[in-house]
Amino acid sequence: MDGTLTAPWFDRARLERAADLLAAAVLVSIPWSTTATAVLIVLWLLALVPTVDWLAVRRELLSPAGGLPVAFFLLAAVGMLWADVPWRERLGGLDSFHRLLVIPLLLAQFRRSGNARWIILGFLASCTVLLVASYVHFVWRQWIPDPDRWTAYGIPVKDYILQSGEFQLCAFALAYAAVEAWRAQRRKLALTLGVLACVFLANIVYIVTGRTAIVVMPVLLALFGLRLFGWRGVLGVVLAGVLIAAAAWFSSNYLRMRVLGAWTEAYSYETQSADTSAGERLEFWKKSLRFIAAAPVVGHGTGSIREQFSRVVGTSGPSTIISENPHQQTLTVAIQLGLVGVLVLYAMWIAHLVLFRGGGLIGWCGLSLVAQNIVSSLFNSYLFDFTQGWFYVFGVGVLGGAVLGMSARKSAASE
Repeated sequence: MDGTLTAPWFDRARLERAADLLAAAVLVSIPWSTTATAVLIVLWLLALVPTVDWLAVRRELLSPAGGLPVAFFLLAAVGMLWADVPWRERLGGLDSFHRLLVIPLLLAQFRRSGNARWIILGFLASCTVLLVASYVHFVWRQWIPDPDRWTAYGIPVKDYILQSGEFQLCAFALAYAAVEAWRAQRRKLALTLGVLACVFLANIVYIVTGRTAIVVMPVLLALFGLRLFGWRGVLGVVLAGVLIAAAAWFSSNYLRMRVLGAWTEAYSYETQSADTSAGERLEFWKKSLRFIAAAPVVGHGTGSIREQFSRVVGTSGPSTIISENPHQQTLTVAIQLGLVGVLVLYAMWIAHLVLFRGGGLIGWCGLSLVAQNIVSSLFNSYLFDFTQGWFYVFGVGVLGGAVLGMSARKSAASE
């Protein structure tokens, strides 16, 4: 074959640009399509691997932010050896950990790339389109109700948990950018960004409320105040948040219904063994604690969750469910890998929080993403869910690599 025909496809600079564009496309697709995300991840790997600087990857593997995710995967791989389940289930359990292997690749890629800010804008644009679609879908369904109620009003694609989480991150990123613009005397831009942040938050309060997002909100508010205004600013931001929350509470029947519904569901479970969302979680958590107590150090092995639940099936309500997911990240890890696995998980989270201790807007986006994942994982196994898991991996990899790159360039400039 004529080398002049194939050479453009193997041009390193061209492939590097393609890899950056495909990483951006992955994050842009996440709010919309699981299938598109999966295809784009494969294409990203195909474009990235021929251009990988393996010395740079080795450097990331030796750092806590890049090395601990790989160590977590390796522990899960070893954990298959003591799981008392068929190998098919052991390998199925390991599938949840595979995506962590790409974090050091992304860190190495975006340490050298200067395109992270454009990727943030691409994700924001994607979520803004989804925001408009959410409002349109809500209004449309008010005029033309869905007789089958196959989807909730205001959720044109995917689910309310994911949508609320994405909108929450966009709102806090826009609020941070608005404060920076205001300080730079760019008042019109600051007001525009602030209004858009409020529109994102209004969707969460009045259209589609994810209860997990509500729990995350005060944590992000405290971090927001600390990051921009120091320790004195935390109190002021939190007080402002309390006032806004009070206004939202009294003005949104939907918000009150969603929050109080959790208490109602839990009460129905405790008194009637009713099969409710909150009741299922409580049942899963109670059983999970018993499983962990039986093998506290190294757990029951990778892929053992379903087998453990199948041994304690009840006769009514949530107790009859044989779950593969306890809907709590720490419990999901502890059942399989015990205290050792939990320590590695938390060490990884801490390393990623430390990674984003600086870095301006990009660092704030990374910090809020990691904080949201940690708090949300109290109620879900976010790292092991396809969409949230890949969102975390690409978010940490892209933003973390950008922060590392900025730090390296500043160090080089000061020498």
